[in-house]
Parts: sequence; C-alpha cells; structure tokens
Amino acid sequence: MKRVTGIGGVFLKARDPKALNAWYARHLGIPIGEHGADFRWRDHGDPDIEGTTVWSLFPQESKYFDPSTARVMINYRVEDLDALLDILRKEGITVFPKQEEEYGKFAWIMDPEGNKIELWEPPQKEPAKK
Repeated sequence: MKRVTGIGGVFLKARDPKALNAWYARHLGIPIGEHGADFRWRDHGDPDIEGTTVWSLFPQESKYFDPSTARVMINYRVEDLDALLDILRKEGITVFPKQEEEYGKFAWIMDPEGNKIELWEPPQKEPAKK
C-alpha cells in the first residue's frame, strides 16, 4: 500500500492573512481565492503528463529560511487514510482525531521533531470549486 502519494498543500502561519494574501497576489501573481490558491500539477489535456512538486528538509540551524521564523505544516495526500492510520498506530505513532468533510478525510500526526503533519484522503471525486 502506498502511504503518501503527493503533497496536497503547504500551510504558513501569518499575522495578517488578508494582507499577506494580497502581497502574494500582487508581487508573485498567485491567484488567491476564498481558501488560498490552487496550483494544478496534472495536465488537463493529457492526464498522463504530471508536474513536479519539490519538497525538501533543511537542518534546523539552516539560514535558508531567514529572516522568517514562521512554522509550516504540510498536507500529504494519501490513498487510504483509514488503512494508513492503522499502520501508523501499530508503528507507535500518535494519531489525532480524524474528521471527514466534503473535501475528504483528514487526520493529523506529529513527527519526532514536533512538526504537525496533516494527512488527507481526497474524495473519490473532488467537489467543484465555486
């Protein structure tokens, strides 16, 4: 069974989300919607063509993120959340309560360094954006 199939989202804490959304839209051209920005990485004309998302870990003492002190939470896409949660519990991982919404099933765990991780099983057919 695949555990993680991709990155579903990256979440940043912000002091003023409305102002920071406006900054990203103005200076980086990110199309901000009601719940943030949606980046498509699969070619809609040819579903076999996939994009690439880069994810990397940096040492805690890295200066790469300076001067920001913001924490980040990553949302990982999974195929079968319930099966994965059973495996993680057997491996000794504490799982926070799961919830189901129109946009899929969600659960949370912590890595050994105290970073919260969101696990997301999208619905069979993702709801249309309004």
